[in-house]
Amino acid sequence: MTDQFLQKSPRTVAIIPARGGSKAIPLKNLQKVAGKTLLARAVEAAQATTGVDLVVVSTDHDGIAQEAERSGATVVWRPDELAGDQAKSEDALLYTLEQLPETYDVTAFIQCTSPFIDPQTIDNAIDRVAAGEADVVFSAVEDHSFLWTLDDAEQAVAVGHDAAYRPRRQDRKIHYNETGAFYVMRTAGLVESRHRFFGRIEIEEVPAEHAREIDTMADLTLIRAIAATGEHQTPIDVDALVTDFDGVHTDDSTFVDQNGVEQVRVHRGDGLGIGRLVQADFPFLILSKERNPVVTRRAEKLKVEVAQGIDNKAEVLMEWISAKGLNPDRVAYVGNDINDIEAFSVVGWPIAVADAEPSVISAARLVLSRRGGHGAVREVCDLIQAK
Repeated sequence: MTDQFLQKSPRTVAIIPARGGSKAIPLKNLQKVAGKTLLARAVEAAQATTGVDLVVVSTDHDGIAQEAERSGATVVWRPDELAGDQAKSEDALLYTLEQLPETYDVTAFIQCTSPFIDPQTIDNAIDRVAAGEADVVFSAVEDHSFLWTLDDAEQAVAVGHDAAYRPRRQDRKIHYNETGAFYVMRTAGLVESRHRFFGRIEIEEVPAEHAREIDTMADLTLIRAIAATGEHQTPIDVDALVTDFDGVHTDDSTFVDQNGVEQVRVHRGDGLGIGRLVQADFPFLILSKERNPVVTRRAEKLKVEVAQGIDNKAEVLMEWISAKGLNPDRVAYVGNDINDIEAFSVVGWPIAVADAEPSVISAARLVLSRRGGHGAVREVCDLIQAK
């Protein structure tokens, strides 16, 4: 590290490689966790730091480029030869650096597959590289595992420890598992070595809950569930609320009399919560697949808009949002069953009732503590701060 590097105020660029050709999870970078795409979460993590001066997304895909720009990042298009399965991340980083109109002293390589990055840990790594304490700092989590591999004869072989010696955890030497979330590098060293590891390499230790990484659909499903149940328990800042009816305003059961007339059970508290929003002229829509007079009567009593007999909820929802002049990212939708997932993709706040189908819970940004027909609508109304 040169004196010139240390004497000036280093500038940092964050580069997020996000190609469109992922195989295990198609368009993985545009998959949502808690209502936000993995790409948007990575961009926001970089933007939330104090040390990053420019956030750049390297991609070959129109949809990813649009999402990057919508999130406030600069887009650098990569050539086809750097977008295939065999392309190295370093090649994408180096190509991106070459396309920038100015040079940066520090490069932060951030990956979308780690959705729970704490911006402060990126800043810690940037500070260490900028101060000349290290050439490379990467995120890692403490690991006390006994690792094994298979030799050519398919027999298990201990890695990094003696199989015959089993010391207690507190007596074992600490190992670290590379999380893949971020790597902060001195740019000149990256360009010279053409690899993310060079010179003095140090670790930025992160907690296990921030080290989760998405490689498979099972990983994505688990992380969605974790995010939905633990990430947002604060007031919801939105401009409109849309709900399904059956299974949200009701417990999804129906009473049928001898004349075939259907009746449903609703929660009085829901009406009080909706009434507060209506009094504030807060847009509210009931969007139901079924067409039933009971839904019409309930909407009339609540004094809210209703759309029934809807097969394509996403399409109707987008039309309603557009007609109201709303930003989709600031609209909440509450659902309970698989036909609500298409509507989830339209809004920024997909919300599931407590007893929703597992796939709905996995796709939600927030999971309510109450069940449909048991105050779930009141719960979400109380979380909304109507202006």
